[in-house]
Amino acid sequence: MQIGVCSDIGKARENNQDSYFYSQRMDFPLFIVADGMGGHKAGEVASCMAVEIVKDFFLDKKKQNLLDNEENLISFIEESINRANDKIYKKAISNEQYNGMGTTLTMAYFLNGKVFIGHVGDSRAYLVRDNGLMQLTDDHSLVAELVKKGSISKEEAQYHPQRNIITRAVGTSEEIDVDIKFVEIKNDDILLMCTDGLTSMIEENEIKNLLLVGSNMQESCNDLIKKANDLGGLDNITVIAMKIV
Repeated sequence: MQIGVCSDIGKARENNQDSYFYSQRMDFPLFIVADGMGGHKAGEVASCMAVEIVKDFFLDKKKQNLLDNEENLISFIEESINRANDKIYKKAISNEQYNGMGTTLTMAYFLNGKVFIGHVGDSRAYLVRDNGLMQLTDDHSLVAELVKKGSISKEEAQYHPQRNIITRAVGTSEEIDVDIKFVEIKNDDILLMCTDGLTSMIEENEIKNLLLVGSNMQESCNDLIKKANDLGGLDNITVIAMKIV
């Protein structure tokens, strides 16, 4: 697997509230992106907590040799994100400066020729295959619901004034629903995970093209960040790209 990673503050924010994790161990192929929200650096705290909690949960299961079973993996994805939700929520309600903080979280784990994805919020996972781009995650956002109802088009959603309002996040309520799915992968597939600082600035066709023309995944990630910043960089931008080789 060829991996590229890049995270950037962008051009408009005072701090980077995105967090991420990527593993370079092929026996522990875990990848996570999170986009925090909340004032006074609370979003940074929430996203960092979520990534650390999920990562540590999976490391513990790896040490116990429990990650080789697909049913286990699916339950662990849900359990780890629920654990992150519980800890962030409790910190938020017990400390005034963290009231209302939360984070998106999109994670991926590779097993048996498949990628398993857990997802909450509006960060995204995409699959690039045979010159096509497919979004693997559903945005938990107000504009995504409007698109689903047919009230606005997908193109209108990208520039809608309420595009940043999310309807589901880790840590903002006591209970959480986690989307989980898996897809089979093959050689030359590219999996992209990103925060909305990328997708709110660059159209999907351009994202696909930049992933395909880079000489390697790191170059592609750097190019994506540069393009988002060239177009305004209105939010923090985090991307992880993985090519199956």
